[in-house]
Amino acid sequence: MAIGIKNEREIDLMRKAGRVTALVLETLRDSIQAGIKTRELNEIAERELRKLGGRSSFKGYRGYPASVCVSVNDEIVHGIPGDRVIKEGDIVSLDFGAIVDGYQGDSAITVIVGEGGLLARSLLSATQESLAAGIAAAKAGGRLGDVSSAIQRYAEARGFSVIREYTGHGIGREMHEDPLVPNFGEPGTGPELKKGMTLALEPMLTTGGWRTKVGRDNWVVSTADGSMAAHFEHTVAVTASGAEILTRV
Repeated sequence: MAIGIKNEREIDLMRKAGRVTALVLETLRDSIQAGIKTRELNEIAERELRKLGGRSSFKGYRGYPASVCVSVNDEIVHGIPGDRVIKEGDIVSLDFGAIVDGYQGDSAITVIVGEGGLLARSLLSATQESLAAGIAAAKAGGRLGDVSSAIQRYAEARGFSVIREYTGHGIGREMHEDPLVPNFGEPGTGPELKKGMTLALEPMLTTGGWRTKVGRDNWVVSTADGSMAAHFEHTVAVTASGAEILTRV
């Protein structure tokens, strides 16, 4: 699949999808508390998405049964909402995508329920800041490896591991388009970044190793060693002056 370049009209449509995505995640962030069930978070996401006039990117995608991925503690991505009750101190990653007028937004956040410990707070901070480092490196004329390397360097300098088996991706009319965007790599390598490229950047960090395992449901991905995980993601558009974040309010 060729790497697509979006025109300004297409990017504007992706801004709309990105804003809907961001608004739903904001509501979910405000709704998380000890005692809530993960399926209730999915119900909130679906209700808010209907209000905002969007469709779910995730529900039905390759058979996924929900509109938001809810992954807890050692779970990294693709957690299916159900009857699990969120507890004080849990680390909860929320991955959500919306389709508006045929274009997609994809974003993820991780929150701690309550105060959490120092290691958990440091993990979340490093994951969010590694995403910021990757976004800062996404400049027209650079290389995709510049983005991957920036994420990896920031994370590993702070003592955390970067998941290697799951990556970011191109995005547009389809949720997953070329290119793959690894969260590790060498600067100056990979495809050239060009104005109009739209990418979903999504570092996933752990407090232990980078290897993963898939659960019996064939969806939820967890750390192989049981260590804590965090996940942050934004959809961005490459411009002449840098990267524009599309999944923000």
